Amino acid sequence: MHEPRYAEPVLTWYAEHARDLPWRRPDASPWAVLVSEIMLQQTPVVRVLPAYDAWLARWPTPADLAKESPGEAVRAWGRLGYPRRALNLHASARAITERHDGVVPADYDELRALPGVGAYTAAAVASFAYRRRHAVLDTNVRRVLARVVTGVEYPPKTQTTAEVRLAESLLPEDPPVAARWSVAIMELGALVCTARAPRCADCPLVAECTWRLAGKPPYDGPPRKGQTYAGTDRQCRGRLLAVLRHADGPVEKAALDDVWADTLQRERSLAALIEDGLVDPLDDGRYALPT
Repeated sequence: MHEPRYAEPVLTWYAEHARDLPWRRPDASPWAVLVSEIMLQQTPVVRVLPAYDAWLARWPTPADLAKESPGEAVRAWGRLGYPRRALNLHASARAITERHDGVVPADYDELRALPGVGAYTAAAVASFAYRRRHAVLDTNVRRVLARVVTGVEYPPKTQTTAEVRLAESLLPEDPPVAARWSVAIMELGALVCTARAPRCADCPLVAECTWRLAGKPPYDGPPRKGQTYAGTDRQCRGRLLAVLRHADGPVEKAALDDVWADTLQRERSLAALIEDGLVDPLDDGRYALPT
């Protein structure tokens, strides 16, 4: 068992260096943890914080959000990106209200059954909200384990069974300690063992890191392409959705046409928004957020 070798130094480091984030505080509800996990998918903490605070001030429980229309969730999502997450969170709020008496479930399989909740999010909520023992594998954790244990600079592009087994083997036996380990190793990846500029001198696992001990061999896998945004369909969809979010009601088609010049791309993006349930085309030719 690797627990004494890795867990103790990481937990000690975390106790001193962990960021004070609202969803980690003792008074954070399971709903608050679920909201944070959905918002943090592919979105940095600094952008999530104001949206998270505003969301929970308006909808402190799943039942509060379930009473609203899906369009209000999309409107409140603002510029967090990937707005399907807002619809999923709204659908989860309704499912939690209807199936679980308004209480976010603690069981992994019940969490997994909520709309838009994948394996990672279910494990994270069960672990961070209920102190259950689950391997929580986000990008940061995968990178730390790839370097420290496997000896490579970056993990595979797609999560593997071997990674899951490794993460499970490193979990401390006591569930609350395992939950703290999961958030601690995640924080280590976010603050120290970063993708582009790891601060090895500050790492509590520097003496154990297989990648460092091997001389930090450079990554030699498939090209790691950074995400582009400017000029993409994603940017176009964001512009169209912003028009609807900022409007008091339905808008004319001309209002959407004005924000993107490329007609083909604009129509393709609008069709995608409609297909995703983020925009409702009305019978009178106008467009609105979903009701």
